Amino acid sequence: SADGGRNLSLDSIPMGLPMSDPTAWTTAMNNLGMAPMGMTGQPLLPDFDPALGMMTGIPPINPMMPGLGIVPPPIPPDMPAVKEIIHCKSCTLFPPNPHLPPPATRERPPGCKTVFVGGLPENGTEQIIMEVFEQCGEVIAIRKSKKNFCHIRFAEEFMVDKALYLSGYRIRLGSSTDKKDTGRLHVDFAQARDDLYEWECKQRMLAREERHRRRLEEERFRPPSPPPVVHYSDHECSVVAEKLKDDTKFLEAIQTLLTWIERGEVNRRTANNFYSMIQSANSHIRRLVNEKAAHEKEMEEAKEKFKLALSGILVQFEQIVAVYHSASKQKAWDHFTKAQRKNISVWCKQAEEIRNIHNDELMGIRREEEMEMSDEEIEDPPEMKETEESALVSQVEALKEENDSLRWQLDAYRNEVELLKQEQGKASRDEDTTKEQQMKLLQQALQGMQKHLLKVQDEYKKREAELEKVREDKLKIETLLENLKEQESSTSRVCACSQEKECPVEKTLSNSPVKSEREVLLVGIISTFLHVHPFGASIEYICSYLQRLDSKICTAEVEVLMTRLQNTFRQELSGVGASLEKRWKFCGFDGLKMT
Repeated sequence: SADGGRNLSLDSIPMGLPMSDPTAWTTAMNNLGMAPMGMTGQPLLPDFDPALGMMTGIPPINPMMPGLGIVPPPIPPDMPAVKEIIHCKSCTLFPPNPHLPPPATRERPPGCKTVFVGGLPENGTEQIIMEVFEQCGEVIAIRKSKKNFCHIRFAEEFMVDKALYLSGYRIRLGSSTDKKDTGRLHVDFAQARDDLYEWECKQRMLAREERHRRRLEEERFRPPSPPPVVHYSDHECSVVAEKLKDDTKFLEAIQTLLTWIERGEVNRRTANNFYSMIQSANSHIRRLVNEKAAHEKEMEEAKEKFKLALSGILVQFEQIVAVYHSASKQKAWDHFTKAQRKNISVWCKQAEEIRNIHNDELMGIRREEEMEMSDEEIEDPPEMKETEESALVSQVEALKEENDSLRWQLDAYRNEVELLKQEQGKASRDEDTTKEQQMKLLQQALQGMQKHLLKVQDEYKKREAELEKVREDKLKIETLLENLKEQESSTSRVCACSQEKECPVEKTLSNSPVKSEREVLLVGIISTFLHVHPFGASIEYICSYLQRLDSKICTAEVEVLMTRLQNTFRQELSGVGASLEKRWKFCGFDGLKMT
């Protein structure tokens, strides 16, 4: 009937139905990372693993995890699924508008394997429903209603996710456009008793497995039970009595004796045997007291060794601190760099702090010894009573002393750890500040070098321009010299009548500051050089230029010549203090006006 459940298998339905468009299902299912199933029931992607879940890239959910079941994550909004037309043998599925919001669904029930399918055509049959939804996986049962909806139960939970992909599709039977042959599918989760029952069974099975696993884990970490105590007999009594006399087996024997006494094995017949064993246990107290005294002696010797070693360490610390202090004096301190001075001061502080800690520890040990000595002098040594009560009192005192010493050691370790943390924090901060300062200094030095390089380049360009001008001036002077030579040769050919005119010329030459042709050339070259240096030039700079032309020129000769020509060259002082400099300037134009 339509209301009752109906079990269907893949073998009872003809699976050889052809598809008009076999790639449509593949494209549609791939958009959600599902394994497309063909009409023959075989997956179109043979290497697809259904355990990977609905979407690719999502790890499989562990069934051991708590929760209501496997709930796949929603599709991210930035990855929209492009749905396409799906052609089947008896019907055609048209995708919804991609701009519409996704169809709403109810909350997924735990272990859901059943879906509700609404909006079916009135003429739709179970065969058509099977043809559409068997692509999503194995269909176990279909319950169809007369009101155009049905419930489909799948074999696995992940098949429900594939069926929900078809929600919103418009279905058309064949090529008919009749209203009874069309509909809009609405697929949603359905709550079924069978699904809930199977899910609860699965959860109970998982809980049983978890309890079994925890039990095995607890048994694995449980400590082993003690060995069973043997029953009392005369033979076992003699064995235990011998073990009580052996220090290595005493603990095992005393446990056995305690168990026998608690069991009620003591009676008139066995009382003597038990008394002898108790007496042996009492004699073991003396061995324990002697062993404690030996350990105390060893502890005293260890204290003496520790005190001697600590005093030696303190002496070495004093020497190291003395080295730091001597290095910090003015005689040696000035020769160290800034970083070296900083490291020496930090090391000195650390050494002084560690020395003070060890010194306090040594003084504490000495104060304890003095207090013990004063207590021994004040109190008379009592008579030793080797009884069980005195042994217990001595044990309690020893435990108190040991507890106090351990507490003191713990406090000392804590103080050392705090000091080390503070020192490390200071050292790291100092290192950071020194690194930042070094970086700033390096950056400043680099900027200074860059500026100096730019200045040198500018000066080099200026010197090249001056050199070009000097070369041009040299060519001009050479042409002037050639003209002068030609004029001298022409004047030598003049008739003797010019002798009357030569006499005053000779007088003027003898009276002029320029005495030779070489000095005339020097005056011309220096005038040209200073003309292109309007701010003047030092005598060294002028001579360096002249020595390029003639290496025999000396500075004194040039300076004497320029001093004689006061109307042509003028000496000025520029600068202040240590930067005071003498510069020569060309003043021939002003001198021409004055003369």
